[in-house]
Amino acid sequence: MLLNEDLSSRTLVHAAELDWVPSPIKGVDRRMLFRIGAEKARATSIVRYAPQSRFSHHEHPGGEEFLVLDGVFQDESGDFPADTYVRNPPGSGHAPQSEGGCTILVKLWQFKAADRERIVRLPGEGRPSQARAGVASSRILFDGSDERVMLEDWHPDAEVEIANPKGLELLVIEGGFTETGDTLGRWSWLRLPAGQPLLAKTGGQGARVWYKSAPLLHEDVCLFDNPERPGEK
Repeated sequence: MLLNEDLSSRTLVHAAELDWVPSPIKGVDRRMLFRIGAEKARATSIVRYAPQSRFSHHEHPGGEEFLVLDGVFQDESGDFPADTYVRNPPGSGHAPQSEGGCTILVKLWQFKAADRERIVRLPGEGRPSQARAGVASSRILFDGSDERVMLEDWHPDAEVEIANPKGLELLVIEGGFTETGDTLGRWSWLRLPAGQPLLAKTGGQGARVWYKSAPLLHEDVCLFDNPERPGEK
C-alpha cells in the first residue's frame, strides 16, 4: 500500500473526516495518514483502541513513536494519559492495551537505525522553550537524532510562524488555524518538505499543536523488506 508517499510535496489530511479502518486486532482501528507497505509498513496513523482491547507482545524493529491524544494507553511499563509522548527505539517491544479506550498518533519504522534512546514525557513534562510571537506556551518533548519534537499552545487570533529548514510534520490536537488558504481543525495533519515555512493564523479558540522538525525520512532510517518498493529493504 502506498499512501501520501511523495515526501517532496505539501500534504494535508483532515484525519477527523476519515473512516476508521479495522486493524487485524479486534477493537483496534486506524485512520491512515502516511504508509509505505502492508501490515509491516513505514507508517503514520491515528489509532483508536476500544475499551479492553489489547495486542499480544510484539517487537518494533524499526522503532515506534506515539502521542496519546485521548484516554489512557497502557503497556507493561505503565499508564500513559493524554498528552504523553513516547519513543520506543528500534529493537524494543511491548504488549499495548487500553482498559478504558484511547486514541494515539503513532509513527512506525521512521527511526534512525542507530537511535536506541527510549523517551517518555508524561503530561506537563519536557523542557520549556522560549515562546515566539503568538505562542502561549512551548515545550520540547525531544531534541536529538536530528529531530526536535514540540508541544505548543497558540494564542487565539494570532499569527504563528514555524521555520522549516529540515522538514515539518504537525498535528492539530485542539482548536485550529488557517494556512495557505486551508483551514486545519482537530486532528488535521500537515507535512511540509524542507524550505516551506508554516505561516498560521489561529481562530478564536487558538490551537494546541504537536509538531516535529526533522528530515521527513532520515538518510539512515531503519530499513525493511518492502515488496511494493523493491529498492527499499
